[in-house]
Amino acid sequence: MRIVIQRVAHASVTIEGKVKSSIGRGLLILIGIEDADEAADAEWLSKKAVNLRIFDDENGVMNRSVGDIDGEILIVSQFTLFASTRKGNRPSYIRASKHEHAVPLYEHFCRLIEEESGKRPGTGEFGADMKVELLNDGPVTIIIDSKLKE
Repeated sequence: MRIVIQRVAHASVTIEGKVKSSIGRGLLILIGIEDADEAADAEWLSKKAVNLRIFDDENGVMNRSVGDIDGEILIVSQFTLFASTRKGNRPSYIRASKHEHAVPLYEHFCRLIEEESGKRPGTGEFGADMKVELLNDGPVTIIIDSKLKE
C-alpha cells in the first residue's frame, strides 16, 4: 500500500460537477492499493499518517501532527500510484488491485483514519473520475510505502 500525503491549506474532490468532499487545513492522502496489501498495511499507514509531524509549531519547526492542529483529512483512491513505467511510454497498472480487493482495504483505511484522528475524513469515490483540487502548503509532499517500513 502506498500513500502520498500532502499538507494542504484546503482541498476538495469533485465528481460529475458536484463537490463530494472538501477540507480546510490538513492532509490530502492519495492511496494506492496492490494485491499484496492486507489490513496490517492499512493499520500501519493510518497510524503513520495521522501522527506524522509535518505542521509547524510556534517556532516554525515541523513538530505537530494533523491532530495537534485540529486539522482535517481527505482520502482519495489513486490506482496510478502503482504505475510501472519500465517499458515504453505508456504506464502499466498491472500492480494496482482490482475493485474486489482494493475497495474493502480503502474503506478499512478510511475507518482507521477516523479512529486514529477522532474525525471523519472526507473521501472521494473509488473508481470514479474525480477532479481533485488542492493548495499544497509548503509545499510538503511525503510518499510512504507500507512495504518499505523496515
